[in-house]
Amino acid sequence: MTASNDDLGGGHGPLGQEARRLEEGAMYSAQSQFERAKFWRAVNLSLGVAAAILAAVAGVVGLASGSARILSGVLALIAAGMVSVLTTVNADRRHSQAAASANAYLEIQTASRQLYAVDLPHLDYDTARIRLGELTARRDEVNKTADMPSRRAYRRAQANVERGGQLYQVDEPGEVS
Repeated sequence: MTASNDDLGGGHGPLGQEARRLEEGAMYSAQSQFERAKFWRAVNLSLGVAAAILAAVAGVVGLASGSARILSGVLALIAAGMVSVLTTVNADRRHSQAAASANAYLEIQTASRQLYAVDLPHLDYDTARIRLGELTARRDEVNKTADMPSRRAYRRAQANVERGGQLYQVDEPGEVS
């Protein structure tokens, strides 16, 4: 069972509240970044597979008949255009960056929860304040490198959190601690 902010005593209540804010912010940021990662993975796969198939069809059509050379050329140009778009948006890098940011936010979320739920009642104020400051600095560093999630990604993340996508079985009502 975790200590509530009222149980902490010694002026730790505000530290616990701030750690919970860090946890909540990191939870939404992680989920938003996971949504971004899913989007960019889909873009990368869709454009890459479609371009490869079009290029293969263009080659087959070009070899099959002399009168289909124009169609073959058009298909090859479309495939090249898709590869150009894929290269320009750099979906693979965006997917990797979003996934790395999401995992970094998950680390902050876990560390924040452990700070207020497990460690805070046993720490003196100065040590607790230092630990909270370190978590805040970690969050700020991730914020500097993470791309801004789209409104759609944030809404999908919010829906995931609200339907319990971040809950553990141990957190369910009726579970024994």
